Amino acid sequence: MQQKLLTEQQLGQALTEQKRSGRKLGRVFVEHGFVTEEQISGALARQLDIPYINLKFFNINPELVRLLPETQARRFRALVLEDRREGLLVGMSDPTDLFAYDEISRLVKRHIELAVVNETEVLAAIDRISTLTRELEQDLGDVSVDFGALAANPGLEEAPIVKLLQSVFEDATQVRASDIHIEPQEGRLQIRFRIDGVLHLQTEADSKIASSLALRLKLMSDLDISEKRLPQDGRFAIRVKNQRIDVRISTMPTQYGESVVMRLLNQGGTTLRLDAIGMPPRLVEQFRAIVSRPNGLVLVTGPTGSGKTTTLYCALSELNSVEKKLITVEDPVEYRLPGINQVQVNDKIELNFARVLRSALRQDPDIVLVGEMRDQETAQIGLRAAMTGHLVLSTLHTNDAISTPLRLMDMGVPRYMVGSSLQAVLAQRLVRVICESCSTPYAPTPNEYEWLRLELGELVERNQYFHGKGCSHCNGMGYRGRTGVYELLEITRAVADAANHADPSHFMKVATEQMAGETLRRHAVQLVVQGRTTVMEAMRISNQSED
Repeated sequence: MQQKLLTEQQLGQALTEQKRSGRKLGRVFVEHGFVTEEQISGALARQLDIPYINLKFFNINPELVRLLPETQARRFRALVLEDRREGLLVGMSDPTDLFAYDEISRLVKRHIELAVVNETEVLAAIDRISTLTRELEQDLGDVSVDFGALAANPGLEEAPIVKLLQSVFEDATQVRASDIHIEPQEGRLQIRFRIDGVLHLQTEADSKIASSLALRLKLMSDLDISEKRLPQDGRFAIRVKNQRIDVRISTMPTQYGESVVMRLLNQGGTTLRLDAIGMPPRLVEQFRAIVSRPNGLVLVTGPTGSGKTTTLYCALSELNSVEKKLITVEDPVEYRLPGINQVQVNDKIELNFARVLRSALRQDPDIVLVGEMRDQETAQIGLRAAMTGHLVLSTLHTNDAISTPLRLMDMGVPRYMVGSSLQAVLAQRLVRVICESCSTPYAPTPNEYEWLRLELGELVERNQYFHGKGCSHCNGMGYRGRTGVYELLEITRAVADAANHADPSHFMKVATEQMAGETLRRHAVQLVVQGRTTVMEAMRISNQSED
């Protein structure tokens, strides 16, 4: 209250709540939105006359953190931050805890100086630098013989293969991996994680355990364990740290054994809103207006793994209401939304996109989401549905927005159907975001300057550019997380008329004028100027679209 962070009325309300619930007063402040954890930590630091360290911008040394055992670090909400000549600097969320101070001094056997840190950030840092990777390597060492017979019995929960896989999934979830690649090589087994779109080697092990791992994963996903010569696809669900993870699995026979790739789909904690995926506010309003129309086809395009399905589901979650019937046809179902009828295609029983889509249209839907326009038949059924009063959302693999209507015609869809049914095309890519903890100014190369000059002209010299040095928060990569880059082509009357024109170059000219330079390249350059991504990342995605 002295520091003007809290009013007397707020304090009274919080004290009443604390008496009723028995929770810590600070937690009550934060949950009611009176103050933030950072403000509490800052106020505590000023009161005790010790430093406050914001761990978001502090480069944590994993070796120092491990001086304090993980169990005690979690219990006391404490981290060893610096090794100073006179002792260790230890960050604590509650430096007034004298018992914790004495216990930490005893464990590290050094004099300690205290700093205030944020409890949430302490726990996140401990998670990042936990012993998971070391446990994984230890499990790999334990599994040094062929456990085929052991893994074949799914009831043995303590079997080394089961423990090893649990460690792999926990590690992958911790570093926000989207895919796990288990690849047998000559003489070794390679495990790699795809993080923010880029593969990173996680660990290597004896190749003898490859067949046991593949066998266990096939059992978990109900695949044929006797078939090792043909590729197989399946799925299963697991719980990792109280999160439900859906896993899509694909096996493929290779020269040295079966390669297994798993896509991890986290079913919890995903915010499905158009304004939460990096779309510029003006584009959000324009896209919302388009998907609010009663009928027509809206396509989202881009390469595999560019976030197309997430964008469509953000639109669906905003359209989802009791008054509308929504049906999705997917392979596989990637998000689960309440109130929506979701159908997964199954080629084994000839339940393909076209067949499910025909049946879906007899279920009296208002909005239909088709996972992908894979062939002429699916595209034509989708366009006919759009012509007969349904809103159809779907994806297509094309390089940019302008080439999408031409791609539909190339698939054999009549020109008049494209011109009359297609409402808009949203093309997108994902770029990696610079880690905010190690973002530093950067001088682009002459080649990067020339590329920026194409979009910025003479303004290129006036801007400051950034990159990430690499720190403990981003595992030394310089990037943490991804955001979308977008361009939108709305099919106006002029663009629809041009689509019916026999000359494709005429359509491309009219469509280019309609977009008015609001391209993937421009949006990527805007992110560079804002300091959110690097020039190299922007060049990577825009060169891909120009090809």
